[in-house]
Amino acid sequence: MSEVLRDWPERAALHEQRVREFLHDHRDPAGEPHPVWDFLFTYYSLRPGQLTCWHPGYGVLLPGAEAIRRYRNRTGYMVCGDGVTVSDDYLARRSDTVAFIEGLLAATAGRPAQFNCFGMHEWAMVYRSDTVRHTRVPLRLGAPGTDAVVESMPLRCSHFDAYRFFTADARPRNALALARAGQVGHEQPGCIHANMDLFKWACKLGPLVAAELTMDCLVLAADARELDMRASPYDLSGYGFAAIRIEEPAGRAEYVRRQTEIASRAAVLRTALLARCRALFGPSQRAGRAVTDR
Repeated sequence: MSEVLRDWPERAALHEQRVREFLHDHRDPAGEPHPVWDFLFTYYSLRPGQLTCWHPGYGVLLPGAEAIRRYRNRTGYMVCGDGVTVSDDYLARRSDTVAFIEGLLAATAGRPAQFNCFGMHEWAMVYRSDTVRHTRVPLRLGAPGTDAVVESMPLRCSHFDAYRFFTADARPRNALALARAGQVGHEQPGCIHANMDLFKWACKLGPLVAAELTMDCLVLAADARELDMRASPYDLSGYGFAAIRIEEPAGRAEYVRRQTEIASRAAVLRTALLARCRALFGPSQRAGRAVTDR
C-alpha cells in the first residue's frame, strides 16, 4: 500500500527553490559556455525543467486535485483514487535498469577505495594532441609541459567513461585497458568520476527515487567536478578556480585529501541509492527475475 504524503506541496516548493539556487550558481545568466559547470548539463543531459520537477519516489501517493493536475501526464505516474502515484507498470518497465544500477553500485561499494590516480585523466585526454577539450582555456604548462607531466607519472584510471576520452597515445600508458563490458568489474569508490556518476544513476531511476536524493547527488557531482577541473592541466584562474598542481607533491597531497572527502560523501549517497534499488523489488520479484534471467 502506498504511503499518503499530504505535505507534498511544501516539499515540492522546497525542492524547486533548491534547484533554482543551484542553477543560479552553476549557469551563466548570459548563456556563455563555462569550462567547469557546462559538463553537468551536457554530459549528464541535465535539463533544468526536468530537474525542477519534484518526485516523492515509488510507493508514495500524492493526494488531491492539484497533484493530479501536476503529475497525471508525467512519465511513470498514474491516477490512483483521488491522487497520483508512480505506477507498478513503470517500475516493471524499468526493472532491467534498476537491476543494472543495483549491481554496479554494489560492486563499486564492495571494493577498496583507491586514491592514487591524482586526477590524471584530464591530462591524458590532451596528451600528445593538437587539440584540447576546452578551447577557450589555455593549458597551464603548455602542450610540451603537459605531455612531460603525463610521461612522469603513471596513469591509473579505473573509470571507462573517462578512459574512453584518452588520446590514442595515452591509452597504452594506463594501468588498465578498460572496456564498457568490464565497467562493473573495475569501478571503485575512490574514483571521482564514479562518484559524480551517482547523479547519473539517480536520474536514470527517475521518479522511482525521491528528488531530494537526486539533488544531493547533483550537489556532490558539482563539487567533484570542481575538484576534477582544478586538478586538470587547464588554467582556470580567469574563472576563479585556483589550480591544484598535481605535478607537485603538495598538489597531489591536496588532491588526495579532497578526493577522500568526496568519496566519504559519495559513500552515504551510494548506500542510499543502493538501498532504494533493493527496496524496489522484494524477494518474490527477485526470485522471478532470477528465473527469467537464466
